[in-house]
Amino acid sequence: MHAPLQEAKPAAHDDSLYNEDLAPVPTGQRTWSRWNVAALWVGMAVCIPSYTIASSFINGGMSWWQALLLVFLGNVIVLVPMTLNAHPGTAYGIPFPVLLRASFGTRGANIAAVMRGIVACGWFGIQTWIGGSALYSMAAIIFEFNVSAVQPIGWLGISGGQFLAFMIFWAINVFFIVRGMESIKWLESLSAPFLLVIGLVLMVWAYVKADGFGPIFEQQSTFESTGAFWVAFGTGLTAMVGFWATLSLNIPDFSRFVRSQKDQIIGQSIGLPPTMVLYSFVGIFVTSATIVVFGEAIWDPVTLMAKIGHKAAAFVALIALMLATLSTNIAANVVSPANDFANLAPRYVSFRMGGLITAFIGILMFPWKLYNDPSGYIFTWLIGYSALLGPIAGIMIADYFVYRKRVLDTDELYESHGIYRYSGGFGLAAMAAFVLAVLPNLPGFLAQVGALDKATLSPVLKVCYDQAWFVGFALAFGFYLLFRKFAPTPIKPSK
Repeated sequence: MHAPLQEAKPAAHDDSLYNEDLAPVPTGQRTWSRWNVAALWVGMAVCIPSYTIASSFINGGMSWWQALLLVFLGNVIVLVPMTLNAHPGTAYGIPFPVLLRASFGTRGANIAAVMRGIVACGWFGIQTWIGGSALYSMAAIIFEFNVSAVQPIGWLGISGGQFLAFMIFWAINVFFIVRGMESIKWLESLSAPFLLVIGLVLMVWAYVKADGFGPIFEQQSTFESTGAFWVAFGTGLTAMVGFWATLSLNIPDFSRFVRSQKDQIIGQSIGLPPTMVLYSFVGIFVTSATIVVFGEAIWDPVTLMAKIGHKAAAFVALIALMLATLSTNIAANVVSPANDFANLAPRYVSFRMGGLITAFIGILMFPWKLYNDPSGYIFTWLIGYSALLGPIAGIMIADYFVYRKRVLDTDELYESHGIYRYSGGFGLAAMAAFVLAVLPNLPGFLAQVGALDKATLSPVLKVCYDQAWFVGFALAFGFYLLFRKFAPTPIKPSK
């Protein structure tokens, strides 16, 4: 039995917790169908990181089918918290930071929301850098200059031309931020079928050029033992779950616009795992062909497009890559932090202002340095932030499904002195559960970034970090329910 769909607007609200962008979506305005949800996921999943994610696993010693199986399992696993956390969004029409108030408190929600928002800023920067790189390669084809001969600016780490292309693509993203949620829905619905067709065209090109499947499909696993394989598989699975761990939290930002629970569940199920597997396979297939065609494995599709040689084909392909990156970036990395930053000060920060804050922080994070280090990308970035987001997911699901039995008081979520105030606005049960769930993963992260000697790290703590999302989720889920037994039950104050 589903929680009832709630009508929007709270009967009473505090301006410090409410603005029109954070308000519940009225039932009549929840118009997204399962096909809109599926298109959203196709638009987000068809991106260069999805295309290249299998390369890290194959280069680490896996065969192509093992890498693809890992991608599939990781996305099926993350689909579970994705659909669970989407439920309250569809049922009550509320966004992610407002939902957090039920467990973390009206003020404590800001801590968890900003953590999610900062991660999104990093992803926004990475995706904008990827799109800017495609734009730069397109310029090199049109104006026929050698990108390898360009000298980087010392402190910046990239050339002036690369930075200019990055900023132009950044400005395109900002355009959609300013236009708001309806433009995002339009962008995703338009780009999804086009991007799938481009992927299939790339596969046909690869098969014809390589006269077959290429050598990667004959490459066997290179692990010396079964144990070594399972260690790498477990670490890769955590990284793959971490890939969408961000969206598994803030999915209410989208599901609040969906017509029914059935639509959000079916739409996500047909949109996420199949698309991720398909585009990862496209990446493997095309890269395998590049070994035959160019004599080397070219995992970066931007580099590949620049080497094709046919100007018109390369131009169309790079346009497609830019569209893929744009559709992913706007939906996955703008909507959530825009709402998260708005939640800090709803009276002063709108969705658009929050999106602009995200865009500027994305520049300051120097994303090209983060993305260009494969080891740092997988083990520091993806696994590192999953150590923070796994516990938040565990707390949200434990609170909504187990503790509250899917029943929320929407009006009280917008009241600073209501039942979700807890202790001065902080839900101590959630805060304590979060800290205790993160602590076991902290030594592994410090060792990964060089603050601790890896040789001194115990095997148990290393395994904890390699499985950071799962460890954090399970601990936070259990601790939260335990602490809730001792925490006083909030009582709705008399008006």
